[in-house]
Amino acid sequence: MDIITIVVIALVAVGAGIAASATFLRRTLEKKSQQILKDAKTEAEVIKKEKILQAKEKFLQLKSEHEKYVSEKNSYIAAGENRLKQKEATVSQKMEELGRKQNEVAIIRENLNQQLEIVNKKQADLDKIYKHQLEKLESISGMSADEAKSQLIETLKEEAQSDAQTYIKDIMEEARITANKEARKIVVQSIQRTATEVAIENSVSVFPIENDEIKGRVIGREGRNIRALEAATGVEIIVDDTPEAIILSGFDPVRREIARLSLHKLVTDGRIHPARIEEVVAKTKKQIDQEIMEIGKRTTIDLGIHGMHHELIRLVGKMKYRSSYGQNLLQHSKEVANLAATMASELGLNPKLAKRAALLHDIGKVPDNEPDLPHAILGMKLAEKYKEKPEICNAIGSHHEEVEMDNLISPIIQVCDAISGARPGARREVVEAYIKRLNDLEELALSYPGVVKTYAIQAGRELRVIVGSDKITDKEAEQISYDLSKKIQTEMTYPGQIKITVIRETRAVAFAK
Repeated sequence: MDIITIVVIALVAVGAGIAASATFLRRTLEKKSQQILKDAKTEAEVIKKEKILQAKEKFLQLKSEHEKYVSEKNSYIAAGENRLKQKEATVSQKMEELGRKQNEVAIIRENLNQQLEIVNKKQADLDKIYKHQLEKLESISGMSADEAKSQLIETLKEEAQSDAQTYIKDIMEEARITANKEARKIVVQSIQRTATEVAIENSVSVFPIENDEIKGRVIGREGRNIRALEAATGVEIIVDDTPEAIILSGFDPVRREIARLSLHKLVTDGRIHPARIEEVVAKTKKQIDQEIMEIGKRTTIDLGIHGMHHELIRLVGKMKYRSSYGQNLLQHSKEVANLAATMASELGLNPKLAKRAALLHDIGKVPDNEPDLPHAILGMKLAEKYKEKPEICNAIGSHHEEVEMDNLISPIIQVCDAISGARPGARREVVEAYIKRLNDLEELALSYPGVVKTYAIQAGRELRVIVGSDKITDKEAEQISYDLSKKIQTEMTYPGQIKITVIRETRAVAFAK
């Protein structure tokens, strides 16, 4: 066989094989597709049945819920209908009761009208009887009913006033006895618990020197040194025949102290001339200012007082160089502060507030300028200026009664100031002059007609004048007080101020037997 025949046969065989294979594959695929379709139909039937079952279950569930909701609504509606029926029954019952009560009220009103008519008739009869009896009484007594009523009221009023006066007198007497007893107890305890020095300071500034040669150096050539020293310090330098002493005279104690210290430095240094004097005085002024502030701070710290304005602290320190009748003003203020704190504690008041007011009560005695005001009023204005509390300002201003007291701290400060200043030995004054001044006060008051007795008290700070109530009227007593104050001002010399109190007393005494 040739090659072409073989190739043809081979190709025919290959084509037949391919055709057989294709037929086999087609049949196989057809069988698989039919199986897949059959499986899909089966699965679809299963899913369909499941979905139908789920739908039926959901429908049954919704139906059950709807039936439950409808049942609840029906129950609620039924309950509401029952409540409405009950309310209607209750309203009907109340309406019936209201109708019955209205009928009863109408019957009662009718009865009341009948009784009111009867009462009015009886009242008219009683008025006639009362008028008739009143006319008989007026004819018998000889006075009208209004006159009798007025007389009865006056009698009852007098009796009530008499009883009330007796009752008030007893209460006031008992309160006075109790108050005096308690006041003495508190004052004595306060004095006992406050330790004070009896010794007093000398207010005269005397500069001692070793020999009289120094006097010439202080005076200088043609007096230029002493003139420069007086001009720089504002203090009069008295260089006289007093042995080994130079007297410094000035109304301002701070200036006097500056002059004393400056003179001490100049004499110690030995260089005394106008330029050196001015330099030393300037340095001494700064030193004194610093010392005053330190004294004020130390005083407030010792007394436990905080938050005070620095200007008030400076004035407190300045008190060290001020004396009143030989009593150092700072020592006096500290003593009053301790007394006031003790007394305030005993009375249940604020001891810190009392101590603060007491320390500042004489602050008006050491101002930088000297206005024409009493020191209590000036001190009050200073305290108000530097934002102190109203109670403290009032206590400062009223401790000599220039202003009216408006709190309980003020009388404590006044009493403690009197305890510190008026006690024996606290202040120095020549005995003869002191006694003579008191006698002159009493004799001056006794010279007025109608004056029975006079008493000079509070170390001559107060004069009490007792006049006869049968000789002097209230208006005349006021005139005597005014005239006496003017006469004392013109005829006498005295420190501070004097309070004149004229007492006109009427006493009614009766004995019950």
